[in-house]
Amino acid sequence: MNLKSSLNTVVGLGILVSVFSCQSKGTPAANPSAPEVSVHQVQLGNGISKNTYSASIEGITNVEVRPQTSGYLSKIFVDEGAYVHAGQALFKIDDRPFVEQYKTAKAAVHVAEANLKNLKIDLDRKVELVDNKIVSDLQVTQAKASYEASLASLEQARATMNAAKINVDFCLVKAPVSGYIGRIPYRLGSLVNAASVEPLTLLTDINQVYAYFSMSEADFVNFQDKKNSSSDRDSVDLILSNGKKYTQKGVIDAVTGQFDKNTGSISIRARFANPNRQLRAGNTGRIEMTAALDDVLLVPIKATLAVQDKIYTYKLDKDNKAEQVELQIAGKTTEEYYVKSGLQAGDRVITGGLGFVRPGAVVKPKK
Repeated sequence: MNLKSSLNTVVGLGILVSVFSCQSKGTPAANPSAPEVSVHQVQLGNGISKNTYSASIEGITNVEVRPQTSGYLSKIFVDEGAYVHAGQALFKIDDRPFVEQYKTAKAAVHVAEANLKNLKIDLDRKVELVDNKIVSDLQVTQAKASYEASLASLEQARATMNAAKINVDFCLVKAPVSGYIGRIPYRLGSLVNAASVEPLTLLTDINQVYAYFSMSEADFVNFQDKKNSSSDRDSVDLILSNGKKYTQKGVIDAVTGQFDKNTGSISIRARFANPNRQLRAGNTGRIEMTAALDDVLLVPIKATLAVQDKIYTYKLDKDNKAEQVELQIAGKTTEEYYVKSGLQAGDRVITGGLGFVRPGAVVKPKK
C-alpha cells in the first residue's frame, strides 16, 4: 500500500515537470490581468472652433476733465451720468480774483499805449528840429530808442492782459468731447487745482467702445493661421456678463507689438458699435471668436489627458499596445477636440479606463 502511494507521487511530479517544461519552450500564455478599456476610432469631420477670452470694456474716448487754474468750485452745471456735447459748460470756478487781475492788466495796456503816444510825439518833433539844426542827431537817436522801448512795453502789457483773460476763461470748464459724465468727487466750495489727485470727472464717449482682451501665444498662432485663410477673420462676438450675446458684431482693429514676458500673452483690441449705448466704460464680458474647420480629426475630450498646457491621448497599435501621443488642438466643443496633428483617421484611442493605462501597456478593448 505504501509502495503504491509513493509511485503515484512520483508520477504526479513527473507530469508537472513535463508541463512546465513545455510551457517554457512554447509561447507564453495570454496576460489575464490586461485592463479592459473603451475604444473610439478617430474620424475626419467638420466643425466650428469657439474660443473665449475675458474682456474689459472702455469708451472709445476716455477723458479726464481737470481744471487748468486754481480756485473754489462755485457752480456745477451737470449731474453724474448725464450726456453732454463738446463745448458744453460743466463746472464754474470762482473767477473774481482772475477778473480783477484781467482788469489790472487791461489798465496797464492803456498806460503803455498813452506812454507810447507821448514818445511818438516827442520823436516826431525832434526829427523836424534836427533838420533845422536845433537838436542833434544824438537826441533823435535817444528819442527813437525810448519810443521802441515803450512799444515793447506795450506788447508785454498786452501779453499779460491776454494771459489774464485766458485764466478768466479757464474758470468755466467745458466738455472737450461729447460723452457721458462719470462720478463727480467734488462739491460746491471744494478747492480744486490742476495738481489735484482726482479729476473733476471722467468724460466717456461710448458711441463706440473698445473691448480689450489677452490671448496666449498658442492661440495667437492659430488666430494668425485662420487670419490668412479666412475673409471674415477679424469678426468677433461679445458675451455680456449675463451670458447673452451682444447684438453688434465687433472687429479686431489693434494688436500690441509684443508678448508680455510675465504672462506670455498678447493684448488685443476689438471695436464695437454701441448705438443704443447699452455698453458703458467699465463693463466686463467675454470675447468669443469662431472659425469654420474643415477636414479635422474629431477626438472625444474624454479620450484625452491635460498635462500643464499640453493635451495627450493613448493610441492603440495593432497589438493593442498603448502609445501616449501629443495632440495639436485647433479648437473644441463641449465634447470633442478638433485635432490638427498627432493622430490619423482610423486610429483607435482609449476613451475609458485611462487611469489604469500606462505607456506601452497592453490593454483589452471592449467589444
